[in-house]
Amino acid sequence: MDASKGELFSDALMQEIVARFHNVGQDIDGRERLFFDNAGGSFRLKAALDAYVSVDALPDCPERIHERARYLQDVQARGESDIRTILNAAGGSIYASLTASGAMFDMVRAVMENVPGSNAVTTVLEHPSSYDAMALYAERTGKALRVARSNPETGGVDVDEILSLVDEDTALLSVIYASNISGAKLDIETIVERARAKKPGLFILVDAVQHAPHGVIDLSKTPVDGINFAPYKFFGCRGSGMSWLSPRAAQLPHHRLNAKQPEEWELGSPAPAQFAVVSAIVDYVTWIGQYFSDQTDRRALFVEGMRRIEGHERALLAALLDGYGGQSGLRKMRGVEVYWDEGDLTKRDLIVGIGFEKLEPTQAVHEYEKRGVIVYERVASSLYSGRMLKSFNLSGAVRVSPLHCHTPRDIVRFLAITEELAAL
Repeated sequence: MDASKGELFSDALMQEIVARFHNVGQDIDGRERLFFDNAGGSFRLKAALDAYVSVDALPDCPERIHERARYLQDVQARGESDIRTILNAAGGSIYASLTASGAMFDMVRAVMENVPGSNAVTTVLEHPSSYDAMALYAERTGKALRVARSNPETGGVDVDEILSLVDEDTALLSVIYASNISGAKLDIETIVERARAKKPGLFILVDAVQHAPHGVIDLSKTPVDGINFAPYKFFGCRGSGMSWLSPRAAQLPHHRLNAKQPEEWELGSPAPAQFAVVSAIVDYVTWIGQYFSDQTDRRALFVEGMRRIEGHERALLAALLDGYGGQSGLRKMRGVEVYWDEGDLTKRDLIVGIGFEKLEPTQAVHEYEKRGVIVYERVASSLYSGRMLKSFNLSGAVRVSPLHCHTPRDIVRFLAITEELAAL
C-alpha cells in the first residue's frame, strides 16, 4: 500500500463492511442519503447496538456474586482490556464517564489543581471541552494560559509553535490529536518527546476524540498522562466517554469513593453495556485486520485493521480532492475553494473544508440536504468552531467528513452535486 495515496478496499470487502453498519446509503425512512458528517458522529455498527441492547437488557447489578453478575463483570473487564487494545496502554487506570468532554474537564482539573507551575499550554484548535477546561482551571489556580496559534495553510498547529510556549514552569500541556475542523493531525509523538526534553516529567493530556476512529494510537510511542475517545464517533453508541490515565495522573486527588483504591476514577455502578460496545468496535476492526494478516494477537490485528481503514480513507480523500473516474475533484472545481489543503495526505484525517464563491456555508448545507447529502456548516458564530475559524481568518466553511464505509461511487456522487451547487 502506498501510504501517501492510500488504498481502497476491494469491492467484495466493501460490501461486507457496508452490511455491518446501519443506514449507509439510506435514511431511516428509506430515502437515499449520503451522510458526510461523520466528524460530528458516525455510522453505527449493528454489532455495537446489538451488544448494548443485549447487555443492558439484563436487570442484574454487576456488583454482586451470582452468575449473571459475574458475566457482567467479565463484559466490563473485556471492555477495559479493549480500551487498552485501542490505545496500546499498559498500567494506569480506565475511566468511563458520561461523555468524553466531561472526562477532559476532570483530568484537567486534577492536574491543574495539584501539579505546581506558573503556566499551562494548549492550542487554539482545541475542542471547547479541553480549551474551556484549561481556561477555567488556569483562572482558578492562578496559572497563565498560553495558547499556540494555528497554521492557516495546513489547518494544524506547528510543533515549534507549541514547544515555544513550554518551559520549566509549565504545569500541563493539553493538545488535540487531530482537528475536527480541518482534519489536520498534530505530530503528537514529536510534541511529547520534545516537550519532555524541555521539561522532564511534564504532564500531558491529549484529546483523541476526532482521531481515534481514523488512525492508530500507540501510547508506547506517545507516553501521555491522559487521553480520551468517544465510542459514538467510533462506530459505537452515544452515552459514554472512555479515557485512560497514567499511574501518576490517576493518583492525583479526584472525586472518589473513600473505600476505593486511590487510582480508581469510577464513581457509582458501572455500565457494562458501554464496555460491550467498545469490544464490538475492536471485534470489527480486528475482523478487517484478519483480511490482511494471519496474526492472532488482538492488538496486532487491531493495528492492521486501523491501518487499512486509514489507507481506504486516504484514498477517498485523494478522490475528493483530485477526482475519480472522470469526475473532477474539489481542487479543480470552479467556484469552490478548498481550505487547509495540505499536500501531504498522511498528515490529515478524512475531513475537507470548502467554501463556495456564491453560497454561504449555511446556505450550502441546506442545498446539499435538498439533494440528499448531509454535511455540516462550521461558522464563526458557533461556540464549537468560532475560535478555530477566526484563527484561520475565516468566517465559515462547509465541513465534509465521510467514513471508511463509503465508496468511490459515493465520492463521485458528492462531487457531482458539489459541481451543481457551485453553478447555482
